[in-house]
Parts: sequence; structure tokens; C-alpha cells
Amino acid sequence: MSSTPRFLVVEGNVKEASEALEKAGATPFGPLYARTLQTLHPGAACDIVRPADPDGALPSGAQLQDYDGIAWTGSALNAYNTDPPVMRQVELAREVYDSGVPFFGSCWALQVAVVAAGGVVRKHPAGRELGIARKIRLTEAGTAHPMFAGKGPVFEAVCIHQDEVETLPVDSTLLASNDHSHVQAAEIRHGRGSFWGIQYHPEYDLHEIGHICLRYAEPLTEQGWFASVAACEDFVAKLDALNADPAGRRDLRWQLGIDADVLDEAVRLREIKNWINYRVLPEIARRR
Repeated sequence: MSSTPRFLVVEGNVKEASEALEKAGATPFGPLYARTLQTLHPGAACDIVRPADPDGALPSGAQLQDYDGIAWTGSALNAYNTDPPVMRQVELAREVYDSGVPFFGSCWALQVAVVAAGGVVRKHPAGRELGIARKIRLTEAGTAHPMFAGKGPVFEAVCIHQDEVETLPVDSTLLASNDHSHVQAAEIRHGRGSFWGIQYHPEYDLHEIGHICLRYAEPLTEQGWFASVAACEDFVAKLDALNADPAGRRDLRWQLGIDADVLDEAVRLREIKNWINYRVLPEIARRR
């Protein structure tokens, strides 16, 4: 049996949302996650499944147990709704738990994993957390958890969400919090499986979050995040410039308040890398 992982990436968005992101210059979430996994483990195989869409089934002949790890993306959907694009994902998450395959995900993925295991997600009463999630603090359990090996006790991360976990399921461990959302990271044990999840987006660099903002420039302006669409465009231009030259643009690092937690790829992607090293690769070795 090969020690090279085979990943299933679960795209959380419907097709139309992915197309809108691409039009704004961002990478659709499924391909972005696949690219991130292959950056962290060169040679890894990645299939992408799109359960939000009616025709988004697993590749022909594939089963969940054929994969060494399952990584779930963000989404513009809301986990407290019961429309088919949401419920197809909740049901798939339950199947993933039952499969026992190592399970990881960002933002929407955490919310779907919570609902699938019996927890509660709500619209955040204080509104969005956008751009950079500030002062994420590891809990005592988080400091000892392998997902955060090599991570500082307080850090910042790229984020965008307007929903949050209100109640974790039974047999969950809270791993990180900040002043905006009590649940910024958790491990959920359910059925035969275990999910490692985060409310923020290590897979996004500054270009990606900038162009996601650009995709929502008008509603974000209406909500008061920007004085005008032109101001949003200026903000995105600064993020792109800093992303292209993080060492040279000290002015933008200072103006935007962004440091190595986000600009150093090895630091930013640590949680995903640790999931591969501590969950996926040991499971491959165990099955050999």
C-alpha cells in the first residue's frame, strides 16, 4: 500500500457561488483546498466532490473508505437551513463520521460537522468576522492538541463568516476561542470518526480573502465594512501587494496589522499540516 495520501476534498459551495468567486479573481474552494493539500504533501492525490449540487456524487466506483483523509471547504451556505444543498452535506458528514476516515475542515466545514453530530449553529448576533480573526487563544486542551503543535498560544488567522457554533455536540473538545466567537477550533468525536475543525481559513492567503471581499463588495459596503466599493477595491489592492511582497512591504504590514501568523505560509498552514502528519499518515501506516 502506498504511503502517498489520497484525499477527498468536499466543496461546500453550489456551482453558481464558485463561478462568482472565480469571476472576482478568487479560487473556487475545492480546487484551492486540493492545491493546499498538494503543497503540503507533494504527490498527494485529490478528488473533489460537490454535494451542494444535485449531481455532486462521489467519483464512479469510489467509497469514502478508499480515501486516507477527507477535507471540507468553506461555503456561503448556512448550516441552520434545511434546503437540499445543506442537508446533502449534513448527511455526507454523518457518513464521513461513520466511515472513520480522518476528517478536517474550515469554517462551514466546522458548522456542518457540528450539526451532523447534534450540535447547534446560529447566525452570529454581532455580525461578521471578516479579514483577520484577531487574538485567537488556545484553550488548555488546545495547547496540548496535536493540531496546534508548533503554533503559538495566541495567533491571528484569515477569516470570513457570519455564522458561528452556538453549542458543540456531545463528546467535543473546545480547542480555541477569541472575543468574536467562542468556538474557533474544536475536535468532535462522533460515531466511528473524529473531526478536527477550525472556524477560520488557513487555506486562504491575502489574495484569496481580498478577492472574496471583492466578490461581496456591494453588500459589505452596505453593511459598513467599506465607505464605498472603491474603498473595498483599494483594500484588496493593498492585500494583493502585501501578498506579492510580504518582506518588502513593511508599510502595508504595519497599516494592515498583519504579521507572520498570516504571511508565513508554514505558520498559516500549520493546522492542516499537523492533521496530515498526526492523523492521515499514521492511519496509512496503521493499515499497511
